Amino acid sequence: ADKLRAQQQLEQLQTRYVGVGHADTTKHEWVSNVHRDSLASYIGHPAMLEHFSVAFNEPQERVRMQFVD
Repeated sequence: ADKLRAQQQLEQLQTRYVGVGHADTTKHEWVSNVHRDSLASYIGHPAMLEHFSVAFNEPQERVRMQFVD
């Protein structure tokens, strides 16, 4: 019963949140999704973009454009 409930909960999460994948998601697809989502998050949070800008010693706009590409 617990195993069935866990499987049902996993399926619910997979339908609710696209980023968690599904049973047919390959490792490459999953890694690509995580990478894309991470870059989008960095661009969307100015403090994170500033952090990367300082770390790379590049202007924020240049770092943002590198993340977009």
